[in-house]
Amino acid sequence: MSRLARALLWTLPFGLLVLSIVSVPLSILDEQGLPRYRALRDELAEIDRVNDRLGRDVEALHREVGDLRQDPDAIERIARDELGMIREDEILFQFPH
Repeated sequence: MSRLARALLWTLPFGLLVLSIVSVPLSILDEQGLPRYRALRDELAEIDRVNDRLGRDVEALHREVGDLRQDPDAIERIARDELGMIREDEILFQFPH
């Protein structure tokens, strides 16, 4: 084996190793690398928290709809509290604030 061939056999792997040692950290620290990953991970965690809260809200609304469909008292409570309605035989007294 010639001296040039032996030098290439040693130089080529060494050069690839040096290139890897330099390029991998640069690509990780690039704005599309590790910082972007962390930002996306944090964003995903926030979206999961919002999604869980919205899921609980949906469940509460489903329960409220079920109550309104089956419980006449629930309908009356909504009519009184949210719409300010009263029965025909009731008298409403309003006091100034």
